[in-house]
Amino acid sequence: MDYRFLGRTGLKVSELCLGTMQFGWTASEELSYRILNAAFDAGINFIDTADVYSRWVEGNAGGVAETIIGNWMKSNTFSRHQVVIATKVRSRVGDGPNDEGLSRVHIVEAVEASLRRLNTDYIDLYQAHWPDEHTPIEETLRAFDDLVHQGKVRYIGASNYPAWRLTEALWTSEHYNLTRYETLQPHYNLVHRAEFERELADVSRKYSLGVLPYSPLAAGFLSGKYRKGEVVESARAGRANRYATERNWALLAQLEQTGIDKGGNSISQVALAWLLSDPLITSPIIGPRSLEQLKDNLGAVGLRLTQVEKKLLDELSRWEET
Repeated sequence: MDYRFLGRTGLKVSELCLGTMQFGWTASEELSYRILNAAFDAGINFIDTADVYSRWVEGNAGGVAETIIGNWMKSNTFSRHQVVIATKVRSRVGDGPNDEGLSRVHIVEAVEASLRRLNTDYIDLYQAHWPDEHTPIEETLRAFDDLVHQGKVRYIGASNYPAWRLTEALWTSEHYNLTRYETLQPHYNLVHRAEFERELADVSRKYSLGVLPYSPLAAGFLSGKYRKGEVVESARAGRANRYATERNWALLAQLEQTGIDKGGNSISQVALAWLLSDPLITSPIIGPRSLEQLKDNLGAVGLRLTQVEKKLLDELSRWEET
């Protein structure tokens, strides 16, 4: 497994990050442990979660994925420093008026709950899940800054931030000498490029942020299981079907051909390699729901596209200003 620096931090993380949104949702607790063990044994040291996973499932109060990860770490013999744990705060996790958002009161309460569920005394990367328009950014950053100085959090990051809010946060940290966001977690893949590339890519490059794309396989559309005219039974089929256009069918065909040309790589491996071939990208967040999917995703580690291969995929998936 190859490793990369997480933005400006001294943390070295695996090329692929294991996402856990599926834990307690489309992956049972037992299967989640098996996925965690297999990923760790394969060299993945970077695990991403959130306190809200998976509250949208009936009977799930949230915090399930964090609890599974915490129990897994407690039951293993490796040292805590061998894994980099990233989690998020912002979503509603209770029924009280302050049980969501990025206010000081919610962040202080939420981090303690996450630490308990994760069975750890520190979080490597604590991320704002998305902006909170009702809380001044200075209040949010001061709360994060306190957690870093207390040793409960090592670094902070942002997820789902538009470029102007991300820049505002970075400038606020600089102005008040506060801990700054070191990473960005954007929605980014071959069929969803404009949101990141329009402005966020330049901000990330300028401020040396680690970039952790989520949904790198477009809710499974880039996994290879979707074919024109065929119906796929999947919990994420509704999200994936929005990408079913003539243009994207042509893209899938080229991904398949590129994989063949490279010696037998799958569509999903080539789609992940497209991200990994960009020096701006740190670690795409994969979300395997089975050991077979994990094994396939791991085939992208170390895989790189030539300039010609990447340019062809760039052209097939290019976006236009509107």
